[in-house]
Amino acid sequence: MIAALGILIAYLLGDIPFGYLLVKLTTGRDVRASGSGNIGATNVLRTTGRAAGIATLLLDIGKGYLAVWLEGRLTGGNVEWMSAAALAVMIGHSYPALLHFRGGKAVAAFVGAYLCLTPVPLAAVLVVFVVTVAWTRYISLGSVIAAGTFPLAVWLIEHPPGTVVIAAILSGALIIYRHRENIARLHAGTEHAFSLGGSRQ
Repeated sequence: MIAALGILIAYLLGDIPFGYLLVKLTTGRDVRASGSGNIGATNVLRTTGRAAGIATLLLDIGKGYLAVWLEGRLTGGNVEWMSAAALAVMIGHSYPALLHFRGGKAVAAFVGAYLCLTPVPLAAVLVVFVVTVAWTRYISLGSVIAAGTFPLAVWLIEHPPGTVVIAAILSGALIIYRHRENIARLHAGTEHAFSLGGSRQ
C-alpha cells in the first residue's frame, strides 16, 4: 500500500504544470495558445523568455527527482518501485489531469527521475543530447536521440535489474512518442531551431 501510494504521489507531482502556471501567473496568458502549444521549458522559453524557461526546466527536473526519491524513501530503496515512480511522474507530466491530459513531452521530468535512479547513464545521454543540439540546433532531435540511446546506456553502464531496463525502454519510448509531431516537422524541414533568445526558422 505504501509503495502504491508513492506511485500515486509520483503521478500527482508530474501533474503539476509548472510551465503553464508560471506563464499564467506572470503574463496572464495560456502558454498552450502560443508557439508549439506545449507546457514544457522549450516552449516557455520561446514564448515567454529565458527566466521563465529556465525556472520551468528546473521545477520540472525537481518534480521528477522528488517523485523517485520519495518512492525510494517509502520502499527502502526498492529500484523496481522507483522505476515505476519514474514512469508515473513522466506520465503525469505528459497527461496531467489538471489540464485535461494536455501536457508536455516529459524530457525534464525524465532527467530529474533518472538523475535519482540512474545518474551515470543519464549523464552519458545528456552528453549525446548536448552534442546533437550543438551540432544541429534542434532540441527535439537531441531529445529523441538521447531517449533512444538511454536504455542501452542503462544496460551497458549499470547492468541493473530487468525492471529498471524495461522502465528505461518505456521512458525512452514515451519521449519519442511525445515528439512525433517534431519528428514529422524535422522530416519536412519545418522544425524550429534553438537559440537562447528564442527560436529561428
